[in-house]
Amino acid sequence: MNLPALRGHNEALLLDLLRAAGAPGLGRAELAARTGLTPQAVSKITARLAAEGLVAEAGRGASTGGKPRTLLRLVPGARHAVGVHLDRDELSAVRVDLAGGVLARWSGPLDFGAGPEPVVDSVVRAVARVSGGAGAGPPLLGVGAAAPGPLDWRGGVLGRVTGFPDWAGYPLREVLAGRLGLPVVLDKDTNAGVAAAAPGGPGSGTTVYLHVGTGLGAGLRLDGAVHRGARSAAGEFGHQVLRLDGPPCRCGGRGCLEVLCLEAVARGEPAEAARILGEGAANLAALLDVDRILLGGRVVDADPEPFVAGVRAALASRVLLEHPPSVARSPAGVAEGAAALVRGRVFGWT
Repeated sequence: MNLPALRGHNEALLLDLLRAAGAPGLGRAELAARTGLTPQAVSKITARLAAEGLVAEAGRGASTGGKPRTLLRLVPGARHAVGVHLDRDELSAVRVDLAGGVLARWSGPLDFGAGPEPVVDSVVRAVARVSGGAGAGPPLLGVGAAAPGPLDWRGGVLGRVTGFPDWAGYPLREVLAGRLGLPVVLDKDTNAGVAAAAPGGPGSGTTVYLHVGTGLGAGLRLDGAVHRGARSAAGEFGHQVLRLDGPPCRCGGRGCLEVLCLEAVARGEPAEAARILGEGAANLAALLDVDRILLGGRVVDADPEPFVAGVRAALASRVLLEHPPSVARSPAGVAEGAAALVRGRVFGWT
């Protein structure tokens, strides 16, 4: 048995329950009942977490015949995480606490086509802006970096990003970790989007995050876990062909959902763009039996209502979707999702 891994797993279980409970907290007996751990194990683990500043007392609960229960709560400010979103023309960064609360935010222009070195310099400066520098607050868990795909999530290496072939094979995670002196998680922007939009954990269902920005893609959370695929290639939603004789797409195909949708956006026709997006979403919902669809990205954020309405209408029109998934605007952005990929490791759900 891998005892350090088991200890980390049990700590994550308890911390996630306390995260979900919020300020009111939970008692040790409740934590034991919900996790299946013994009361003695819960006491040992929570004492260790309290010594690390992650857990604190939240007051006393109602008595059930004996002395009042001591309630415990997560200390959100005990650790922070930074998330950065490297879009093709914009860089965004946030610093969040363990509860996901945004404490600092910055954004500015980025030329992804300028190549790795100037982009890495920009990311390092952005992290410094939102983190406040060394010793300026609680320890940082690390930095999450969300970038356009394709990329190798496990290896931390970028692939042939559509339109930017010079990035192929670049070890972005390793380079950033060396420059920042912090652990770095690298993932696709769409995977970060779904991590921000839908908390993880078993039993949390199937969520699809559709990102409409300079490109169009999907993040998938299947049965509580972000689904990346064996080659980190899942979620290329924008390159499903909707029109066989349609306009050429930068992926090499013709009539892809991405090119059709973004052309409608460029013409100033959000309702048509939403209709196209909705047709692709309906295909995906029928394929995966989706519970909820969340929409994000700068195009949606600029005018969310037509997109939410258009996707809902497309889903409602499909006879095979007896129970269409819910549709809403995503509650958080990709940078927040990149930070969630870091802090989620504390809770065991990324």
